[in-house]
Formats: sequence, C-alpha cells, structure tokens
Amino acid sequence: MDTDPSRRSLAVPEERVQDACGETPLPELGLIEQVWETDPIPREAIADRASDAFGSLPLEDVPDGGEIALGVGSRGIANLGTIVAGVVEGAQDRGYDPFVFPAMGSHGGATAEGQREMLADLGVSESTVDCEIRSGMDVAEVGRTADRDVPVVADANAVAADAIVPINRVKPHTDFDGTVESGLSKMLVIGMGKQRGAKIAHDWAVDWSLRNMIPEITEQLLAQLPVVGGIAILEDQRDDTALVEGVPPEGFLDREAELLETAYDVMPKIPFRELDVLVLDSQGKDVSGQGMDTNVIGRRPFAIQEPEPDSPDVKRIYTRGLTETTHGNAMGMGSADFVHADLLEGIDMPTTLINALTASTTRGVRLPPAVETDRAGLVAALSTIGIVDPETVRVLRAADTMHLQRLYASTALVEEARDRDDLRVVEEPAPIGFESGDFAAPSPHEVE
Repeated sequence: MDTDPSRRSLAVPEERVQDACGETPLPELGLIEQVWETDPIPREAIADRASDAFGSLPLEDVPDGGEIALGVGSRGIANLGTIVAGVVEGAQDRGYDPFVFPAMGSHGGATAEGQREMLADLGVSESTVDCEIRSGMDVAEVGRTADRDVPVVADANAVAADAIVPINRVKPHTDFDGTVESGLSKMLVIGMGKQRGAKIAHDWAVDWSLRNMIPEITEQLLAQLPVVGGIAILEDQRDDTALVEGVPPEGFLDREAELLETAYDVMPKIPFRELDVLVLDSQGKDVSGQGMDTNVIGRRPFAIQEPEPDSPDVKRIYTRGLTETTHGNAMGMGSADFVHADLLEGIDMPTTLINALTASTTRGVRLPPAVETDRAGLVAALSTIGIVDPETVRVLRAADTMHLQRLYASTALVEEARDRDDLRVVEEPAPIGFESGDFAAPSPHEVE
C-alpha cells in the first residue's frame, strides 16, 4: 500500500474550521439499539450445511474425480472460510477434485497474487479450506451477446474445469436495482470475468444497465459453461449466516430473485427516514462494494442512469476512516461530505483508481474536504445545514453501514426511540467527549 502521511497536510486544522463556522452548538448523544429477532445457523453446523448445499446440486454429469471450480471472492461475508471449507469437504467426500479460484473482477489490484492475498484475508487459503487455489487473471471468451455483440469472458481456470460453482452472498447491490443484484449471477458475470470481464460489463452498463445485462449474460454462461449451480448465502441483520442453499441451474435466476427479496427484508438499515448528520466511523470494500452501502445512506451519486434510493434523506455525511481489510481502497468516499485526515492518509490511490476505472464510477472516488479532528468534522457538517438547535438536530453515529444495531443518537432521536417498539434506549444523552479533538467514546458496536 502506497499510503502517504504527507497527505494529512491537506486536512484543514480544527481552529480554521472553528474560525470559519463560528459558534456551532453540538448536541448531546445517547446510545440506542435496534431490536432484531434473528435465527442464525449455529456456527458448529455451518460447514455441514454448506456440504449439504453442494450435495443438493445436479452433479450426475460431473465425471468421477472431476475438477470442480469454486468461485469465491466477495468481501464482508460472515463465516466465509467455514462455508468454503464445507463445500470443499462435500465435493471431496463425493469423489471430486475441487479447487478455488478468485471470482472478484479487478479487486486485489487486478493481479493474481493480489487476489490470492485477498482470499487469504477473507479466511480462504489452501491451508484453511484444504484445497488448491488457482489464481490467475487470464480469461477465455466463451461467446458474445446476441443483440449487442458484447464479449462474454470467464476465468480460464474455471472454463477448463469439469464443473463451476460460485459461492456468494445474495444481497442488494449499491449501484442498481433489479430482479437480481449482488449474488451468484453477478459473481458469474463480473467476478468470474476478472478485470477484463468486469471492465466490459461496467462499460456497457452505462447504456445497457447492469439490471438488464446480468440476467442476460448469466443465462448465456449457464448454457455455455458447466455451471452445476451455486451456493447462495443469506445473512441476517447482525450479519450472521442465516441460510446456505444450493441453487441448481434450472430456475437459477428465479430463485436468486426470491432470495434477494428476503435479503432486502432483513438487511440492516438506519432506523430513521431523515437525518441532519450521519457520522460513520469507517468505510471499506469489506463493508460494501461502494465503501458505504448506498441503500443505507440513501445516496447513489456516482451511478449513471440509476435512481437514488427513496430513503433515508441524509443532509451531511462525515466519514472518519477506512477499515483495515479494505487495504486502502477508498471506493465510495465521494459519497461523504467531509472526511477525517485518517481516511486521507490511508488511501491506496492505485488500488482505488483501478477499482473506479473498472467499475466506471470515478465520481465515487472524488476526495471530499478533509479535517484534522472529529470535532472539526462535526462542526463543519452542522454549520452547513442551517440554524442548529442541539435539542432538535438529528445526528447519528454508526460504526459503518453494515453494523447498525447500536448507534449513538442525538437527543431528538433518542426521544423518538422511546416511543418505538423496534428501538431501545441503552444510554441517556450526554455531552460528547473529545480527546485531542477526536471522539473519546468507542465505536457504538463496541460498547458493552
């Protein structure tokens, strides 16, 4: 990572922000919790569920001892290493020879070694899943679309295998709305297409739209390659594994569409339709493909020809840093109005730009104004929304757009939470504590 500490000099000092904004009253913050009822798969049962899911696929045409290519590569999936290991064991127990290939488009700096390292960071290595990992960027052209003559490409290692099985979580996508969004089909079309396939897809999506492209190319891949099905994962509001299911090629798109509806119902959301300021402790590719989930923040400013979500309406977003697992990829930082100097310092520019170029979302990596401290970030956000009353202003602080059960909330939001069955007040509002200008309180999901 080519982080550059000198970038911190671009951040505006707190005293300059205070001078420009004048007296800006800060609200008190309390702690609230969303009340969720979940029924996750017990951790000790996850590997067996994954093995059974693989066994449910139509494998009768796969020869004894045949190679099965397992596509893996999406970030932020709970228990991913356990699920992949379970699928590997299920394949080996049935006499097949499985291997894992990275199905992550251009991620990992669009290099074979970078993608292998990313898999390891996700808990998927040859030692943890007990099978070979074949990481390469070479693709094979397997056809062209009928109407637009768009090349359809796929990982060369996967194409040479006797069977292909993508393993992925089904969830709402950040850039578009469709019958299928982020999941098995997208992994086949974009993830398995490596950097070239991802670039082709996103280039054509400017006019064609991913909502139309992904189903059409998925059907072509199912017809031309030995895809025996996929392993679909659903997660609950707490990001625990709620379902691991084998999805056969027959009805592939229909079943994924059904799972997507369930994913929308259970995805964690901000529990308020309107906010004045949203503070996010971090963003990253492990949190969302766009760093901050656009379905959560209600912003999609960089998606061409795609409407923004209906809610929430957030006036200002202040983001404090990058997750460690994102490895400097700051995709989506353009959604923020202000960022902390820590985020600025942690950016790996080449990785970030390659991701943006591949996805044709360069506006998503525009650098927002940076400030040296959290107090400066909060003052800057509050001073640009009009007259602020600390008793009525609506301020929320979250760990990120994935971890949303516990939230710091201003007095107005705490009072609203008291009257709702889906929210619980954990701590009463108190003045915000700062240490050297930064928040003294830990991230809300870390509060015991």
